[in-house]
Amino acid sequence: MNVPNQRIVYLNGEFVPESEAKIPFRDRGVKFGDAVFDTTRTFGHDIFRLREHLERFYRSLKYLRIDPGMTIDEFISVTEQVVERNLPLIGKDEDYWVTQRVTRGIDPGDRTHWPEWDGPTVIVECLPLPLAARAASYRDGLDVVTPSVRRVAPDMVSPRAKTHNYLNLILGELEVSAQDPNALAILLDENGNLSEGKGSNIFLVADGVIRTPKERYVLPGVSRAVVRELAGKLGLILEEADIDLFDAYNAEECFISSTSFCVCPVRSVNGNAYSDDCPGPVTQKIIDAYIDYVGFDWYAQYLNKLAA
Repeated sequence: MNVPNQRIVYLNGEFVPESEAKIPFRDRGVKFGDAVFDTTRTFGHDIFRLREHLERFYRSLKYLRIDPGMTIDEFISVTEQVVERNLPLIGKDEDYWVTQRVTRGIDPGDRTHWPEWDGPTVIVECLPLPLAARAASYRDGLDVVTPSVRRVAPDMVSPRAKTHNYLNLILGELEVSAQDPNALAILLDENGNLSEGKGSNIFLVADGVIRTPKERYVLPGVSRAVVRELAGKLGLILEEADIDLFDAYNAEECFISSTSFCVCPVRSVNGNAYSDDCPGPVTQKIIDAYIDYVGFDWYAQYLNKLAA
C-alpha cells in the first residue's frame, strides 16, 4: 500500500510506507548497534556507483559475519526500485541519499513475541539530501575542528567497516557542535594524526601534493577513491600518509570528500585559516573534474539553494 506523500522503504521482502516500516525493539541493531550500512547518492536522480558501494557493504558484512540472505544483484534491483518509487516526492533539482542496512536480527531466545522475525533485518531506504542546509559551506568553506575524542584504534574495531556503531564519531561531533554548531568534527587517531569525520574523509594540499590519512585508520570512502582517480587523471600527486595538526596548519588548502558532500572546501582547521580563495586552485580542479566525471553539476545544485 502506498501512502500519499510518504516515502517507501524496503523491509524484509516488502515495500511499505516509512510509517509502517517497524522492527522489533529486541533487534540486535537496536540493542547493540550490531548492523552494517552503506550509502550512496543520486546525481540528477541517477544512483552513483551503486555496485561499488554494495561491494564495500558486503566487505563490512563479512567483517561482522552477517549473511544478509541476498546477493549484490538483488540489492541493486531492490535499491533501484526504492529510488524509482520515491522520485515523485522530490523536485527535479533535488536528489536522494540511498541507503542499505542489515542487522543481525533477533537472537533466537528473544523471538518469543516475534516468531516470524527469523534471520537478518534488511532495509533499503532513501532520504532527500540536505542541500539548503549545506549550501553556505560551498560558498564559504567548512570550518574543521578536532575534538578531544580520539578515533577508535584499528586494532580494536576496524574503521574500514561501515557499521551502525557510530558513537565514537558522534561523541566527537557533539563536542565540536557545542563549540560551533556549523563546524565539522574530524577526529585524530590514537597517534595524534588526522583520521576522519562522521562520513567524511579529509585531504590536505601542500607543495602541489595532496595527502590523506592512511586507509587503516579510516573508512575508505567511495568518494575518496573518486578523488584519487581524478587526481591521477589531472597529473596530481595524491599520497596516503600520517598527517598531523602541524601539517594541517601549514597546508595551503584543505578539503573533505563524502557521499553527499562529494568535495567541499575547508576554510580553517581549529581556527587556523587558509587563503581567502575558497576553493583553492587544486581543490577547484578536483571539483571541476568530479562534476565532469558524474555529468552533473552538484556544486551548483548546492549553491542554488542559498536563496531558498
